[in-house]
Amino acid sequence: MNPVKTPQAPAAIGPYSQAIEAGVWLFCSGQIAIDPATGNFEGGDVALQTRRCLTNLEAVLRAGGSSMARVVKTTVYLVDMADFAAMNAVYAEAFGAHAPARATVAVAGLPKGARVEIEAIGLRH
Repeated sequence: MNPVKTPQAPAAIGPYSQAIEAGVWLFCSGQIAIDPATGNFEGGDVALQTRRCLTNLEAVLRAGGSSMARVVKTTVYLVDMADFAAMNAVYAEAFGAHAPARATVAVAGLPKGARVEIEAIGLRH
């Protein structure tokens, strides 16, 4: 197993890796709306946060030898299920016709006051 690290996504804010390569699999840690260039949380509405989460996730996938098209499973964590439709619209845009398996879970809170966090499991090339 090998850790994945890329400056194109936010550095881990705790004792974990951005992702772990395990054979043909890539297990990506959850991403929130942090700008990797500044390290600042971007905030904004859930659509903007979702877009940044997915941009960060895509960077980690690429660094680990995968891509959005090779994601097999995601988990989306939402602070408010009322944000589901807005998150889902951006999510659908990012994945296009590829629709990985997904769970969406309501949570009491996320780091830095985020409204959404997204993690993924993908196949490596």
